[in-house]
Amino acid sequence: MQTRAITILLLIVAFTSLAQKTRPSDLTALDYFQIQQLVSKYARAIDTCSNNGYDYADLYAPDGFFAPSMDGKVQVKFQGRERLAEVSGGGVQGCKNAPWIKEGVHHIYVNHIITPTSEGAIGTVDMLMIGLGGNPNKIEYDGYYEDVYVRTQQGWRFKSRIHHAVLNQGKRVVPASAKH
Repeated sequence: MQTRAITILLLIVAFTSLAQKTRPSDLTALDYFQIQQLVSKYARAIDTCSNNGYDYADLYAPDGFFAPSMDGKVQVKFQGRERLAEVSGGGVQGCKNAPWIKEGVHHIYVNHIITPTSEGAIGTVDMLMIGLGGNPNKIEYDGYYEDVYVRTQQGWRFKSRIHHAVLNQGKRVVPASAKH
């Protein structure tokens, strides 16, 4: 009798565990890794204007968008492959209107937090920029991104990416800790 009770208890635990692992809101370790890689690919694509900006654009879901937010207000939304390639400096601009590339600026993303949702995941990540003004040692905090990630047939993509710039009345704010 005791063996039967233990067997039933083990079956209940196993089914409960299996049910919890298959909920659509759960992410696997591989999902977390792939989302982190998406953010890393974003940095590389925008820093290099690779494939004339289309590598950047292809990081978004077909209906995905990028939007800057300044002074707490979302600005224009860039949506569609052509518009996304252009916002990264490519597309019809041919990577000629990307001053950050000419300066040698590189984007660095830190403190990435990913949270599962029933549709995929959301995340926030801080942005640092290194190489501003051509100085390879100058690093600046440039706000953070608020992301919505979705799984597509091509893998994880941005459904939306909003850049919250650190600005005060249109001027870049330099944190007190960065002032010397």
